[in-house]
Order: sequence, then C-alpha cells, then structure tokens
Amino acid sequence: MHAPLFHPQPEARHLYVHVPFCPKICPYCSFFKTELDAKLRESYVLALENEIQRCASRVGCQPETIFFGGGTPTALTASQLSRIGASLHHHFDLYSLKEWTVEMNPATVSTEKASALLDMGVTRISMGVQSWDPQLLHALGRVHSAEEAERSFEILREAGVSNINLDLIFAVPGQSRQTWLDSLEKTIRLRPDHISAYSLTYEEDTDFLRRLQKGELRQDHDLDADLFLLTMSTLESAGYEQYEISNYARPGRECLHNLAYWEGAPYLGLGPSAVSTLGASRRTNVPDTHLYVEALLAGRNPPCEIEHLESDGLLREQLAFALRTNRGISAEAGEPWREMLLEYEASGWLERTDEARWRLTRQGRMLADSLVEIFF
Repeated sequence: MHAPLFHPQPEARHLYVHVPFCPKICPYCSFFKTELDAKLRESYVLALENEIQRCASRVGCQPETIFFGGGTPTALTASQLSRIGASLHHHFDLYSLKEWTVEMNPATVSTEKASALLDMGVTRISMGVQSWDPQLLHALGRVHSAEEAERSFEILREAGVSNINLDLIFAVPGQSRQTWLDSLEKTIRLRPDHISAYSLTYEEDTDFLRRLQKGELRQDHDLDADLFLLTMSTLESAGYEQYEISNYARPGRECLHNLAYWEGAPYLGLGPSAVSTLGASRRTNVPDTHLYVEALLAGRNPPCEIEHLESDGLLREQLAFALRTNRGISAEAGEPWREMLLEYEASGWLERTDEARWRLTRQGRMLADSLVEIFF
C-alpha cells in the first residue's frame, strides 16, 4: 500500500467535489455551473486531479463521506469519473468511507456510468427528477422527460445501486395540489430509499427571480404552505421519516454527508466554487472554471476567498442548521435563547422532547427559515 499523504489526526472526515458542468442551465438554479464544453471538461479533470494531490499533502482528510455535486457530475464521461475516483483512492485513505454520493441528471444516466461509479466505490446516487409532470418539467427547464427519468431509475437499480435519492421541487408556478400529489405518489411507487422535496426559492442571478420581479411569475404562499403540509403527511404515511426540513428517508437511509454539514463537522471542498470549513477558517474556491483550471495547470492553488470564523458565529450557524433537523438542539445549547424558545413553544412552533431537546413541531417546520433567525 502507498504511504498516506494526510496528517495522523485528520482535520476533516467529509469531502465535497464540485463538478460545474450541466447539459442545460436551469432557470431556477443558483449553484455555480458551466455549460458543457468538451475541451474545458477535460482540462477541469486534469486540474481537479492536481488539486486532489495538492490538498492530500497539506490537509488532513480521512473521508467517511464523499459527495460529488454540481452542476451535474455525470456530465463527465465514465472514464473521466473513473479517473477522479482513482485519484481519490490514490491520494486519500478511504478505509473509513461509509457513504459516497454522486448527483445525476436523468438525461446523463447510463449503464456504463452506473457501473463506473460502482466500481470506484460510489454507494449512493441522488437523481434530480424535480417533477413527473411534462408541463412542469418544461417550465423548470429540465432536459429529461418523465419517461426518461423512470427508465434512468430502473437502470440504476438494475446496475446494482441500492441507495437512491430522488429530488423533487414543489411550489412551482402553475403547479396544482393534484399535480404535486401525483408526483409524490409516483415517486413513492418507485420506492427510492430517500426523497428530497424542496420548496422552490427565487435565488439571485436566476431567470426565475428576474421573471418574478417583472410580474411574469407569481407566488401563492397559501398554496405553497398547503403543498408542504401535503408533502409531510404523504411521505410520512409511506414510511419516509422527515429528518430535516426538506429531506425524508427510509430507516437507516439518511444522507450521512448532509447530516455532517448540519451538525457542523469540518469538511474539505474541491473544485471551482467549492467551500471548505476547517477549524476557524472557511475557504471558497473561485467560482470560475477557467480561472480554476488555469491556476492548477500552472502549478498554483486556485484563487480563493478565506473567511476567519469566530467561535460564537460557528455556534450560531450550527444551531440554525440543527434546529432544521428532527433531533433539534439540546436545551443546554439553546439556553442563551431560552426566552425566545419558550415563546416559540407557546406559539406551537417548538416542543421539548424527553431527551431535553428543543425541536420544531409540524407547524414550526413550515416557518423554519424565519425561526432560526433568532440565532443571528
């Protein structure tokens, strides 16, 4: 075996890799992405291999979880994905790895890619279906059809992928209560191991926000709240536990990588725009694929922004994330905000568990984004 290139006491046990390429830029997506370009894609893989080597020699990381996000990681070819996997195996000790997730767009699923991912050690696929309704898929700018998404799910199962998440979006303009219920029921019939159901948000620098500001799109907050309640009741009745505001899992199928984020664990991020939080600093790689590639192929670290974190700020951030989960926060951790937490309890938004913890009630989950503001 090769000698490990990390520190004996790892700084991080969670690794994120950002793959920025997308078959098409969706009008609601605010994540950093780059349109497909074969030459740039190959240069990115070379640059990422360089960053993996550089980080392995200077950052202590012994991953328990790995997450390939994007963008669309499977916009890369099977051989490019295999090269990245081989580089991670060579430079990091993956002996403790418990979960390796790769995001996929249904239009990029193939038996060849599924086999390549399984061969390199991937254990979990997260596939962005978003909707089973053809009109809503068109409105969301998706490049796949409902039929293609279902066939892609079947391909993954046939290839041997035993842990699959399906992403869905609700509160989409033009979506009715019935179309959302149909999407939920269709998803449940496929029996995925995990379902992420996100309420559409209008983010900066997206086409959807510009259209909302022009009055071309409209929000119906009452309907959106009804759809959220419908989501909770429908998925819980089908055996999926809501362990975080937007995430539901069968027993034992929670996403370990995301749980680590929500619990405030340190993590290493690789790729353009990727974030690392290690100790008291947060580093964000440049959100520009060309600059990222140029630097690493010239033998330099990619340009980045570094934020120095105060312990108080980190605590507040961790509490805000933790309150969104079904475990909530300990009474001890919430003591400085006890008066406000008691007010939330009186309003029916919080409850105290037998383990001396505060957690959101069903009504409180609908207001989570507002309630966690008490920590800031």
